Amino acid sequence: MSLRRSERLPERAARRDEGVVGRLVQVLLDAGIDGVGPLRSARELADLARRDTRTTEGAAKKIIRSHVVKGGVGGFVTSLGGFVTMPVALPANVVEFYVGATRMVAAIATLRGYDVDDPQVRTAVLLTLIGSEADEVLARTGLTGGGGRVVGLVGQQLPPAALLILNKAIGFRLLRGFGEKAFARLGRGIPLAGGVVGGGIDVWMMKRIADHALEEFPPAGPSVSVVR
Repeated sequence: MSLRRSERLPERAARRDEGVVGRLVQVLLDAGIDGVGPLRSARELADLARRDTRTTEGAAKKIIRSHVVKGGVGGFVTSLGGFVTMPVALPANVVEFYVGATRMVAAIATLRGYDVDDPQVRTAVLLTLIGSEADEVLARTGLTGGGGRVVGLVGQQLPPAALLILNKAIGFRLLRGFGEKAFARLGRGIPLAGGVVGGGIDVWMMKRIADHALEEFPPAGPSVSVVR
């Protein structure tokens, strides 16, 4: 391999990774927040839950319960094949998990009075997915939540270019998390035990994301972008 060609390989890999991140972020925004095909949008999900429970907090708890259960079932089913099916099942389950988590967070934000059509709020939803890593990502992109990561971010009215950079940084962190998630599921090598491990991890992760969403999206005040 020539030196010139070898020097281009890192650039190609970087462009490829950036393309994967861009597609991932777009899938989460389109499917997780806006809804596609049979998937209801986060706004529709919030409206249905509120209609059933009559209270905002009751609706949020209902949405969280359903997504925690779905996450556990999805993790269990896609883990049953052990190492034989892991290369196929894990990527599908990971994307499905984070689409569901995005939908859950966006529905909670809607119930709490935030406008999920607003680009600032949409980025804040993605930021919630990475939990305790949010401060690090914000710092690396030269941003700060200020007065609470999510509410502070929404109130800053960042330009589109800054939101794009932040979305990509979140996407890269999620991709790194995919590998960590796969490593944590090495118990899948034994089919039935793998199902239990996979389901348990997804339940724990979905519940942790839900807790972050409840903390980071308090009832909207006059300074944030509220549902119109």
